[in-house]
Amino acid sequence: MTKLLRFTGAVDQDPTVARWLDERPGELGSIARAWFAKMRRCGTDVRELFHDGCPVACVNDAPFGYVNAFSAHVNVGFFQGATLPDPAGLLQGTGKFMRHVKIRPGLAIDTSALEALIQAAYVDIGVRLQSGQ
Repeated sequence: MTKLLRFTGAVDQDPTVARWLDERPGELGSIARAWFAKMRRCGTDVRELFHDGCPVACVNDAPFGYVNAFSAHVNVGFFQGATLPDPAGLLQGTGKFMRHVKIRPGLAIDTSALEALIQAAYVDIGVRLQSGQ
């Protein structure tokens, strides 16, 4: 069994996360803000922190998702994404654990499927925490 990744310093609302989100301009910023807001609303136990240059959503101290904005797209990522159900085939990446969904302005995205991935990631990390991983 692999030990669960844990971070210190997650809080209800991190001012560094808020500043980062506010500083992202235009449509990419709007996309990043919207999807991170969905992560924040998953439950009352969601905390956040700034790690590796981007906002991270956690359940208590265990990360489940992040957003990151690049020059032409936004990644909505999942720390345990390799094990998430993805019937719409949105997830990209080949890492042992992490996967992401790439969102490009002007291109349609299956919002229901991405919302389901966010919810599944939140539930999954809660189950992992309860099982003592």
